[in-house]
Amino acid sequence: MVSLRDLLVLLSTILFFLNDCLVSTLSINYVPTRLWGFSGHMQTVLHSIIGRVKCPWPLGERVYLSLEDGSTLTYDLYQPIKEFEDDITLAICPGIGNSSESVYIRTFVHYAQCHGYRCAVLNHIGALGSVQVTATRIFTYGHTEDFADMIDNLHRKYPGTSIITVGFSLGGNLITKYLGEVQTRKPESVIGGISICQGYNAVEGTKCLLNWQNFRRLYLYIMTENMKSIILKHRQVLLSDESIQRHNLNEREIIAAATLPELDEAYTRRVHNFSTTQELYRWSSSENYFDNIDKPIIFINAKDDPLIPEFLLGPVKNFVVAVVEGYV
Repeated sequence: MVSLRDLLVLLSTILFFLNDCLVSTLSINYVPTRLWGFSGHMQTVLHSIIGRVKCPWPLGERVYLSLEDGSTLTYDLYQPIKEFEDDITLAICPGIGNSSESVYIRTFVHYAQCHGYRCAVLNHIGALGSVQVTATRIFTYGHTEDFADMIDNLHRKYPGTSIITVGFSLGGNLITKYLGEVQTRKPESVIGGISICQGYNAVEGTKCLLNWQNFRRLYLYIMTENMKSIILKHRQVLLSDESIQRHNLNEREIIAAATLPELDEAYTRRVHNFSTTQELYRWSSSENYFDNIDKPIIFINAKDDPLIPEFLLGPVKNFVVAVVEGYV
């Protein structure tokens, strides 16, 4: 069993990745970098551009899993570059529409490898253009089954490893919900989790994204277009005649959707048998599963996150919260 000390060591590693400076103690206040560091928008945009320069491309193997519903799930597995005193595997769940090929994931994996961690990165179904969708679904905000299947496979591959779940944004919501779901059987090798920049409440979070304050509506537009591109990229399967008839879908409404709630009304909630989008969002929100979490978990959020206002952080006030700057 790995101690809480190991989780705090890992937290320092993640804070290094987020802030680009070594954090040796949680008692030190973060001082934003001059010029661009005082704006969450600037940090988010600049990292998305500069982060692509000399971004590492870790070498790993792609694992393919055939699921009961006919879906093909993949995750990328990366071995540690340096030896570490404990055998620890980071089970990483990326943000919405992201995968092991996303820049911030590649950067994090490389850094973790250099510090002795094995990494497994879930590729959200539909996110990889090189992997075909083989069933009439993709990932969602709250379905944790894909992540659970990856964890189970890792446990069988490495029965002696300790697994720490790590989630970014949407992935943070999924790993938190996974740890709090009573009906989901979790291997004893799962020792805890770290959630980075999630919003905890999909109902209230969506309301925030629908207004123009802090340019959130612009970010929402980008996320909506990304989700639509994933659906349309796999339209031969996801929008087949049989799928449209079974789920009562309208392809024109899907294409015309300008926001995630509109897209979820036209597609997501129908495919997954929810009566309303509000029901889907309530079921997906990780804050509704906090009471059943019995593993150590650390929540990290940015104080000036352009997407997630501070009032959404209320549910985690009783947990360990590290305050950093900018969005992932």
